[in-house]
Amino acid sequence: MKAIVLNNKGDLNLEEVLIPMPKDNEVQVKIMASGFNPIDYQMIENELERKLLHSPILGREFSGIVTTIGNKVINFKIGDAVFCGSGSMGSNGTYAEYINVPEEIVAVKPDSISFEEAAAIPSAGLTALQCFDRIPIDHLSTLFITGAAGGVGAMLIKILLTKGYRNFIVTAGNETSIGALLEIGVQSEQIINYTLQDVGVAAITLNNNSKFDIVVDLVGGAIAEKAAGVLKTNGAYLDVTALSTPSSREILFNKGAIIINISNYAYVADKNYVYYKAGLTYLASLLHNSSITPPSINVLGGLDVDTALKAHNILKTNKTQGRKLIMQIR
Repeated sequence: MKAIVLNNKGDLNLEEVLIPMPKDNEVQVKIMASGFNPIDYQMIENELERKLLHSPILGREFSGIVTTIGNKVINFKIGDAVFCGSGSMGSNGTYAEYINVPEEIVAVKPDSISFEEAAAIPSAGLTALQCFDRIPIDHLSTLFITGAAGGVGAMLIKILLTKGYRNFIVTAGNETSIGALLEIGVQSEQIINYTLQDVGVAAITLNNNSKFDIVVDLVGGAIAEKAAGVLKTNGAYLDVTALSTPSSREILFNKGAIIINISNYAYVADKNYVYYKAGLTYLASLLHNSSITPPSINVLGGLDVDTALKAHNILKTNKTQGRKLIMQIR
């Protein structure tokens, strides 16, 4: 099979490699589309993220068609259309034509969405769903979300809206992102353009001159400091990036904040496969019932090094414009 392989010098090359054969509990999938995530380039450049590199083939989510099943597989058959957040649980990454994954983490693709849309869901969808499940929220809670137009933010907002939660303020950085938020149901008065406004001042003003019960930080860095500043004493702060700063951590400590670290990888260490399948199956049901819409996507190209490098550059420069980047592998 063809695959984009990371060599020892940190370069990507399109190579011919052996098609992996599934173990007893695994399904082999012909990948139809693969999603790009910041961790893809971060595993090349960042020592912390590099620890999660389990294969020289990058990529951690996909959709495709089951082509072979292991001897003990009971829930899938050849020809099934599926999608999956493979993470480090697959035989290789998803910048490839084939992958083997445990059947316990695979979900059936909704008929109502394309393979490209399905490949955009696992990483962002599972992260957003974990955020929703773990925030101590009720209908009176006030919520502040940074980086809301990104994949996780947009999916979280869709889940909040379908569950009847509307008491939130969000940030975005350009008119395209703002337009994407308006399209999914966010009101203009709920959006702060962080390039034109002081985030801390604007957020509190829009929240009736009060600090927030809950903050979800999807950006980190300097924005994390602003986000920490608008949280009330003993409020809940969801860190989704691991990019907080010493200053933001000091602010949160002084507020006695409840800090909730969001990580899909925690469940890999516990081999808690139910988390992945249950989450994807639930998201699939919301999509099937039209309770939420699939992510907006940008198909960058086929299985090619140029496609991957283009995606990595867009992610590094934060120019996704609210759309999930996809590689087509048909």
